[in-house]
Amino acid sequence: MVSVPARRGCVAYARGRGLSQRRACTLLCVARSALKYRSAKVAADQPVIEQMKARAGQFPRFGYRRIKVYLERDGFKMSAGRMYRLWRQEGLQRPRRRPRRRLRGTTRPIVERPVAGGKVWCYDFVFDTAANGQQIKCLTVVDEGTRECLAIDVAGSLRSRRVIEVLARLVAERGAPEVLRSDNGPEFVSRALLSWVLSEGMRTALIEPGKPWQNGTCESFNGKFRDECLSLEWFRSRDEARAVVATWRRHYNGDRPHSSLGNLTPTEYAARLGRGEVALLPRAARARPAMGRPAAISGVSAVRPIALPARLGQSP
Repeated sequence: MVSVPARRGCVAYARGRGLSQRRACTLLCVARSALKYRSAKVAADQPVIEQMKARAGQFPRFGYRRIKVYLERDGFKMSAGRMYRLWRQEGLQRPRRRPRRRLRGTTRPIVERPVAGGKVWCYDFVFDTAANGQQIKCLTVVDEGTRECLAIDVAGSLRSRRVIEVLARLVAERGAPEVLRSDNGPEFVSRALLSWVLSEGMRTALIEPGKPWQNGTCESFNGKFRDECLSLEWFRSRDEARAVVATWRRHYNGDRPHSSLGNLTPTEYAARLGRGEVALLPRAARARPAMGRPAAISGVSAVRPIALPARLGQSP
């Protein structure tokens, strides 16, 4: 069956070949009134499309699901199916990341799971280079329970003494966690840092060498940090990098929706967790929305079985 817009196109083609409008409509079985029809959907979608393009330009690494959260904040309530249709109609697509090689058949033990917010912190380094040749070394500290970025310290060189200063400031502001998770870098296994951790009554959870997935929360954050900030910005100096990174950290904590937190921001999730409005779930039990085109078409907002459409003549 040919759609009405396609048949209108056939009428236009026939008229271009010399047929009159009446004759073309008669041969193609198209009502003449259909040629003057203008869909009201175009006018209704225009403000949504403009705001969607603006948000996609502001956050080029976000897909249609996260952009939909921003549009709902702006007052444009819509289903996932409509958002997916407009996203594909305008040709918007998030650039794909280069797939990484993954080891298969290996065990992935994760120890010291967080049982509440502020109980387990993880930290690691991220590297970059400014346009003037200065090396940029970033110390990222993340709360595994709430996914909140506690600090990003930007410097040219970060030794164990500087790491202790950053952690001591966070402990003074938020209280000491029970566990600090990191890899086996020299800054994290130095005698000065381990002595300070012991004096503060904390424990260390060092991952096994060559197994970064045991520090998965920090590795995931570092990937977002590089993908959405470092790879999109061009730092002319280390001071400019420090200011831009501080702005991005505030955006990440207070504005960016997190899919594993029910599209809440880490700051909002931590506040609700403190008031007892939500419960901290293990990472494996946290609900993630369904992925791909079926999720957009069915409009699901939580993990549940997606029923396949029943064939004609069969009961569902």
